Amino acid sequence: MHDSVWKFVCLRDLQVPAPCQVAFKWIKLYGSLADGSHSYKIRNNEKHIDWMRIGAFFFDSPVAILSEKLSLPLTILNKDNVEKALESSGACVLSNIKRGIWIADLQLVRCPVCELDTCEGTMQTLEVRNIELFLCDEYQKGSWDYELIGSYTINKSVDAASGGIFDLKHIKDRAMAGVFNLKSWAGKPSDMQPKAMITFHSVAIRTNLQENQGLITKYYAMRAGFEGEVVSIRISQQLA
Repeated sequence: MHDSVWKFVCLRDLQVPAPCQVAFKWIKLYGSLADGSHSYKIRNNEKHIDWMRIGAFFFDSPVAILSEKLSLPLTILNKDNVEKALESSGACVLSNIKRGIWIADLQLVRCPVCELDTCEGTMQTLEVRNIELFLCDEYQKGSWDYELIGSYTINKSVDAASGGIFDLKHIKDRAMAGVFNLKSWAGKPSDMQPKAMITFHSVAIRTNLQENQGLITKYYAMRAGFEGEVVSIRISQQLA
């Protein structure tokens, strides 16, 4: 089939707009999505437990908001300088994002802070990546890796582990209200299964927790080389 057909199939299945340009043929992009590949299958597979494909969204601007809170107050969203207000509230603002289609997965991996085979600790990770990442030679060679860009610790019991990644340009869109309306998608407190919400320009997850001693959230970014564009983002969370 002509590559334009694969482009149509890919955009139809992902339900996202077409990017201005891509560096690979659409048949290869579609193949990288349909073959069951995920980042822990390519690297660190020994730590991996399970995963779930959430879907696809679109970065229309080069600035992303990373937050462990899914209840951003209207006083922040209504301010003229949203970026500055978000930083003051504890969210992480990340620039130089590669625009285009991004794929979102929820990963469950073994506790990363020890090497004990008997450790039953788990870590929840919201992971998003540009659709082209798995086809890039430098990624396949292992030259690109994740860098810790921020962390946040809560030293008291929390009801849930949540995380969201948003395109700053669209933070005031009407669709975002659905993400912040947890009652519409996050599940009842007794439901411990992970839940996810995705829009054209954002993705969020939430997992209800039993009584605990706190939560550690870490933000990671992968760049396409030194000072290159951000091509993947992770929000990882584990019990304190």
